[in-house]
Amino acid sequence: MSQFPQFISGLDLANLVVTGDLLQLSCGAVRDLHAETNPNQQLPVRHKLVSQSNCTTIAFATSPLCAKDHVLQGGDLVSSSALKEQGFPLFESLCSKGNPSFSVHRAAITLFKAYFQELSLLRTQIHDSKTGELLLNSPLIVTGHSLGGSIASLFTLWLLDNIKRTSNRNKLPLCITFGSPLLGDQGLQRAISEHSKWNSFFLHVAANKDLVPRIFSTSQPSPRCKPFGTFFFCSELGCNCVDDPEVVSMLLRSTTSQVSAEEMGIDDYSGIVKRLKSRLILREDSQLGRPVLPPLRLGIILQLKAIGVDITAEQQQQNNSINDLISELESHENRRAQQMKSIDGIEKLNRVKIKMAYLEWYKKDCKAKGIGYYDSYKNLNSFSDNDVTKFKKLLTNYWRKLVEDAERKPQKEGASMRETWLYAGTNYRRMVEPLDIAEYYKQKGKRDYQTNGRSKHYILLEQWQKERAEKLAGAPNDKKKQNVAGNLTEDSCFWMNVEEALISCKQLKDGSDVEKQSAREHLSVFEQYVMDEINNYAVSPEIFLEKSSFVNWWKDFQEIIETSHDSPLSGFMKKCRYRQYEKGQF
Repeated sequence: MSQFPQFISGLDLANLVVTGDLLQLSCGAVRDLHAETNPNQQLPVRHKLVSQSNCTTIAFATSPLCAKDHVLQGGDLVSSSALKEQGFPLFESLCSKGNPSFSVHRAAITLFKAYFQELSLLRTQIHDSKTGELLLNSPLIVTGHSLGGSIASLFTLWLLDNIKRTSNRNKLPLCITFGSPLLGDQGLQRAISEHSKWNSFFLHVAANKDLVPRIFSTSQPSPRCKPFGTFFFCSELGCNCVDDPEVVSMLLRSTTSQVSAEEMGIDDYSGIVKRLKSRLILREDSQLGRPVLPPLRLGIILQLKAIGVDITAEQQQQNNSINDLISELESHENRRAQQMKSIDGIEKLNRVKIKMAYLEWYKKDCKAKGIGYYDSYKNLNSFSDNDVTKFKKLLTNYWRKLVEDAERKPQKEGASMRETWLYAGTNYRRMVEPLDIAEYYKQKGKRDYQTNGRSKHYILLEQWQKERAEKLAGAPNDKKKQNVAGNLTEDSCFWMNVEEALISCKQLKDGSDVEKQSAREHLSVFEQYVMDEINNYAVSPEIFLEKSSFVNWWKDFQEIIETSHDSPLSGFMKKCRYRQYEKGQF
């Protein structure tokens, strides 16, 4: 965990957060603090600082009775000017000429003031007031649950306001809250957004059945409390990151009906974190069928499903409230797209997400028909294959330009590409390059795509991804095995190797002696390559579908090799062990 990526909304980022260790570390720190509670010592606020090799965590907790009393009594706010009059102008510097005042939740700031002496001592342990730098050699996570999360947010704001402006991002805190109420009004939201990077240092985890994150957005006809930072909405079905405050407010209001009457404890959040799968909801839902909806509406529905909103085709026809929510979000996205036309990169990024959502559906639909998306596209079996060509072209133009721009940047500026963009770029490469390979080998006589057909932007995306992967190298973990059914094949040139192996089979059967010897050597290398990928759970089980090019190669290979031929791949295929592989049990 060398650095914390800047949070950007989307299903892909939510997947990245789950697969990392941020949520587990934070949730674990809060649980440990709660477990240490002394029933005879009911302090209103407690904290614990833990230093580890990869990060430092500060967890905050409030007594359950204190949290419940304060949170459930309503969203009473106190203004920054009132705090100044009370001799507590701690956050006065957040005000500006254009935003002269803001308000915060009275319960949270009251506890913060009461605990201020201890908080000041804590700050001296981690922050040098003279240099303005954090006194830490590892990234800092500040975390808390419920009202403890509100204290964590205030403490983080206090740190950010006092840390030297030129500090490296690795030297800035990341605040992760679980089931916390909204902290302040639109003035606070604006004050934080005026500091260009501060929003990216707050991740608020909100479960679909937790009352507390929603209580101040629904308790009044015109709620004053407004969200800031990124919200990580989660449920038993999946998760989604949203950083647009208007969309966050809509989702908090619209999902209130399904929450329980009580707040969810940190143990509940810990359970959700453990059960979340590190894959997009699109890969988990095999019942989507062919979309008859516009791509934007389909994308909104998928994101709502990810955070636990129960949506079926029948419900969409009968439930006006669900339709109203989808339409409201759709209108908002269209308005936002119009507003962002001058910001070319953001507008294009929104389009990219929609196109990738369509390709995810296409992959699922092809699998349901018993043929992988690679072979379906190669054979142009259906009308949707032609639609994919348009989406592929738009995605390729976007990523080719992005990679060219990233390559021109100095080495120090993000090491060629920000981590979050590289993650999305890797998904794009693994999804789209097989389609380019299919087009290449459809042309008669074509060989050696790697040398003669591969685009430079694929080469660079793969190179950057491998540089990062070297730091995370290791045997496949249980999560990777469990999710193999929904994963993309990691080597985006896998199908190139399959096509070359099919050509080698023809040469082994009909070629000259020299060609046969070369083909035999190539096929031996190919067998080992495929077995290595299988052992690492790096190939999608789609390669074993009956109509796939890989299975066609295996049938050809079986016909022409000696019956005595024995290899790990041969044993794997003959014993049908790919059935266990798909279940993560190979």
